[in-house]
Amino acid sequence: MKASVYLLIPLLLFMLLVDIYTYRGIKPLIAKIKYSLAKQALSIVFWGISALVFAGFTLFMFGIKHVQQAETYIYVGYLVAGFSLFYIPKFVFILFVLLKDILGAIAGIMNWFGERKKKSVSQFNSTKKMERSEFLYQMGLVLAAIPFASILYGVTKGKFNYRVMREKIHFDHLPQSFKGLKIVQISDIHLGSFNKNFEQIAKAVNLINEQEPDLILFTGDLVNNFAEETEGWAPVLSKMNAKIGKYSILGNHDYGDYSYWKFAADKAENLQAIKNFHNEMGFQLLLNESETITINGEQIALVGVENWGKPPFPQHGDLQKATKESANIPFKILMSHDPSHWDEQVLNTDIALTFSGHTHGMQFGLERAGIKWSPVQYKYPRWGGLYQEKKQYLYVNRGFGYIGFPGRIGMPPEITLVELA
Repeated sequence: MKASVYLLIPLLLFMLLVDIYTYRGIKPLIAKIKYSLAKQALSIVFWGISALVFAGFTLFMFGIKHVQQAETYIYVGYLVAGFSLFYIPKFVFILFVLLKDILGAIAGIMNWFGERKKKSVSQFNSTKKMERSEFLYQMGLVLAAIPFASILYGVTKGKFNYRVMREKIHFDHLPQSFKGLKIVQISDIHLGSFNKNFEQIAKAVNLINEQEPDLILFTGDLVNNFAEETEGWAPVLSKMNAKIGKYSILGNHDYGDYSYWKFAADKAENLQAIKNFHNEMGFQLLLNESETITINGEQIALVGVENWGKPPFPQHGDLQKATKESANIPFKILMSHDPSHWDEQVLNTDIALTFSGHTHGMQFGLERAGIKWSPVQYKYPRWGGLYQEKKQYLYVNRGFGYIGFPGRIGMPPEITLVELA
């Protein structure tokens, strides 16, 4: 309880200061409205929304012990969405309020020392000759509307706006029978975040099947933390169809490391239930092992490692063990959840193509007009799309689901289609 209070009070004080400063900026604009009822309504709406966000954080902090563990992620998502939707735009707006205050302070200092000349400085005046402060406030509101609209779209539509990213990769040593092989990759489903939204995911499954894949590869993070998140999902996810087979691996969230377990046996049981669910949805889970795929007598190896990431992420992956049985097969495809594994252990091996996920593209970024940017690139240089070093390739899927922030902005959920050539 004390820890919750210590976290809550500074957060609410910070939010209150942002609200006060924001209201100080919009108050002159509200004052120009002719109808007093409208003025009162806008003030009530402003403070009412803030009160709801305040109440949401307070109820969560004091009631977290009564929330089921799997549902905690959903409640956190709501809080993050509310904070992002109503406070990030305020941060944008108060920059203009701050600019107005700074300009006013400079003008006051100049006037105090008698250095201010009596002339009309109108660089901020509109055609209606509005005062500088009013212009800045209105400009702040206009620009604050951009993140508000983007976040609103991201949490309502953007998180389900699935796109198919297509790549055709040529390999000199690919067996002839495998040329034209179509591989669909999905990653980072995070079932608990969907809150049983079966209909939207069923549409994504249909989109996967429309690609007519030979193989479907799922590269980890089935859940946020708990096996109970999988309840009810087997009928939906088992409808993914592949001509040859469906294979999967574990991601860092699948091990249950992001929760306190009273008994080690409970954590082990949770992990086993997650492993079992892969079978329920028709996927063969590869745990540091490989599968030989044969067409017309020719073979390739599909290798799957458990999660391997840089600390603090777990390193259960054992590449040497996973490739032991396929050492004599020249062409290998690897599934490894964390793309950092590629640079650390996969490069300069005989693995031709690696599929990874993990980064989500941070669920935020810009990939248009030749621009490819996301804040996640400062931690993961290989964070999304296709990468090549000599004759080895890495594809990093931007994620099928979401966690934390319950939306996606400029970084749609991804279904990857790779054709071998």
